[in-house]
Amino acid sequence: MENIKDLQKKATQLRIDVLRMIHKAKSGHTGGSLSVMDILVALYYGEINGEPIMRYDPQKPGWEDQDYMVLSKGHASPAIYSILADVGFFDKSELDYFRQVNSMLQGHPVIKTPGISMTTGSLGQGFSSAHGLALAINVDRKPNKVFAILGDGELQEGIVWETAMAAAHYNTENLIAFVDNNQLQIDGNTRTIMKVEPIVDKFESFGWRVIPVQNGHDFEELLFAIDKAFSSARKPTCIVCNTIKGKGVSFAEGKASYHGMPLSDQEMAEAIPALEKQLAELG
Repeated sequence: MENIKDLQKKATQLRIDVLRMIHKAKSGHTGGSLSVMDILVALYYGEINGEPIMRYDPQKPGWEDQDYMVLSKGHASPAIYSILADVGFFDKSELDYFRQVNSMLQGHPVIKTPGISMTTGSLGQGFSSAHGLALAINVDRKPNKVFAILGDGELQEGIVWETAMAAAHYNTENLIAFVDNNQLQIDGNTRTIMKVEPIVDKFESFGWRVIPVQNGHDFEELLFAIDKAFSSARKPTCIVCNTIKGKGVSFAEGKASYHGMPLSDQEMAEAIPALEKQLAELG
């Protein structure tokens, strides 16, 4: 439980970093960066039975024994950038130059950035690349895992289901996908624009093992699901997490209008103190 509290504190602090980064750039995807944060924090900082969930070494980007993270929903780059800076892949001062010309940190992840495993942004292509990476690792008979994070709106892309079919066919058991199911995309409610439900049934029908997480912001649920995913099943695993777009900023939660919009000065004056209060309450 103490580790759970540490994860909650870390996620809260990183949400503050994300809001400041996007606000300074006056550009970036607020809603989805906040909704996916707890999934990423569980992977980068979480432990199971005293062992870290994901193997990585900030001092050795590209380390041959590392696990790989592919953020297929690449527009949520502020979330992963804040983490990579926090764990030491690059100096935190780089966050001040998010989305600037020639900056290390562009609007979507690029492989030249330390800690980024795959260039992503074109929806669905990160997922297919993650599968290719996982398949190559299997061919080499190595133990590395590949984690891929998709948005629910991203499931409207045909390449996602081609990848799902291929991964099941090749029994790519070292591929663990997460769906950030916040039910909103840039134009509104996902169900209205192009229904993707039932997500669990669809992945299962393609031959995946699927683990639903009712609250994708509950670290106990997330860690339990990841632990379950680590047990061998000779098939890829998809963890479907119900999340809230804009999580942590009360007036932005559940609103599609904050998909790709930075907070205004007035909104920052409300959101940051609220998050700092949460951080203080967590001790």
